[in-house]
Amino acid sequence: MSIRILLSGALGHMGRAVAEQAASLNSRKSAEDGERCEIVCGVDSFAGKVGSEAGFPVYANFKSVPADIEADVIIDFSHFSLTRSLLEFARSRKLPLVLCTTAVSKADLSLAEAVSCEIPVFRSANMSVGIALLKKLARESELFLGGDFDVEIVEKHHGRKLDAPSGTALALADAVSEARGEPFEYVFDRSSRREKRGANELGISAVRGGNIVGDHCVMFIGENEIIELSHSATSRSVFADGSLKAASFIIGKKPGMYGMDDMV
Repeated sequence: MSIRILLSGALGHMGRAVAEQAASLNSRKSAEDGERCEIVCGVDSFAGKVGSEAGFPVYANFKSVPADIEADVIIDFSHFSLTRSLLEFARSRKLPLVLCTTAVSKADLSLAEAVSCEIPVFRSANMSVGIALLKKLARESELFLGGDFDVEIVEKHHGRKLDAPSGTALALADAVSEARGEPFEYVFDRSSRREKRGANELGISAVRGGNIVGDHCVMFIGENEIIELSHSATSRSVFADGSLKAASFIIGKKPGMYGMDDMV
């Protein structure tokens, strides 16, 4: 059995990582080994330009995708400006969607919720199983510590990343906030403040540089001790692998919004 994938953002760093990971997984399986992953086509605004070869057809936009393309699921690692057209395309073709793009606007997230009433949508700020575990540990740590510790989150990414803080850092902050039972005040910049740290603050700091794939650290800071929970991604293949697992998971599911917690 093959999972036929339409890959949105096919020519970007993550799109190429997904294609490479699918090929790597397939090379380790025989025809009798179960599910294989086939990229039937891609969508990317750089289609047709120099260096855009991908080993499968790549179209410049969703309107250009032929009606007779047979796909089972969409994996999206594109740009948040394309999310609306992606959602409309997925809905029109009745294709399950794995939405991995970050920095999606609130309006587009609302549209994703509406679309999930018609098709299954899998959305996660981070496709790593390790990050799903980190969220769980951060949530449980806040419950255990009873709100007596200050919480700070530091995330580090490569210099090409456009959004800050990362969607994963915000998801981690939300997990801790939910555990506390009352919303934190997220603080992203203290340079203009001339006051001591508020008891309800949760600081989030972003570091950008080099080729850092993704590091996240949640710190619980008490009067006499510091507890740090951290996760480091050493290769983009971890996110690619997670997206392929999500694609396999969501095929055949009822319409609705799914995430890493559902799959794990």
